[in-house]
Amino acid sequence: MLTAPDIDPIAISIGPVAIHWYGIMYIVGFVGGWALGVYRAGRPDSGWTKQEVSDLLVYVAVGVILGGRLGYTLFYSAGHFLTNPLEILQIWKGGMSFHGGLLGVIVAMVLYAWRTKRSWLAVTDFIAPLVTIGLGAGRIGNFINHELWGGVTDVPWGMLFRNAGPQPRHPTQLYEFALEGVALFLILWIYSSKPRPTAAVSGLFLVSYGVFRCLIEFVREPDAHLGYIAFGWVTTGQLLSFPMIVAGVLLMIWAYRRSTQ
Repeated sequence: MLTAPDIDPIAISIGPVAIHWYGIMYIVGFVGGWALGVYRAGRPDSGWTKQEVSDLLVYVAVGVILGGRLGYTLFYSAGHFLTNPLEILQIWKGGMSFHGGLLGVIVAMVLYAWRTKRSWLAVTDFIAPLVTIGLGAGRIGNFINHELWGGVTDVPWGMLFRNAGPQPRHPTQLYEFALEGVALFLILWIYSSKPRPTAAVSGLFLVSYGVFRCLIEFVREPDAHLGYIAFGWVTTGQLLSFPMIVAGVLLMIWAYRRSTQ
């Protein structure tokens, strides 16, 4: 049995100004994604410039933050935020939904593609491998905050988290960092290193993330106020991830069939 490191969620405090580790992880994700985007734009015939990547980052940042927070509000804590609406703005305390962020980024990419006269799916193909940096960094932020821990376990690496009781739990934040961050990055980066049909990379992102998330949800403690929503084991995260898998498979089939016509 291990004890999760008790790191102060506030990294830097200067007078009334407090910088949280969770916020720093978002900055790491945005900067890391931008750096990889610039690197990829530097490849011959990439069709992208450094300035276009920088502009794209702004759209992504707005989509992630607005979509992630609003998604968490609607999917997980609608009742709480209706009675405490000002807390919607307190993103430094955590409470961001990946699925809401994904919807926010999709809307942002549609706007970016329209403004730059690019194919929307070509834009999502370019950005798909880059967002994994933010996904991984965000899970480290969850780990520092001692939130989103897993169910009670007797595995040797089970951890004690503050406010999670006296029993060791699965460190699901680290599982998600390994799968949604590291593994997903490697899958998409390697797959997209060669020319692929438009929409194929986006489809693989949806399938891979959806599968990883559904698997981790089996050992992740569901939100206390939601619990399991069906059959005694289906969680909200799985309910939101399953359509991603279906959409991703259909998108990849469509992409490859279209490329052979």
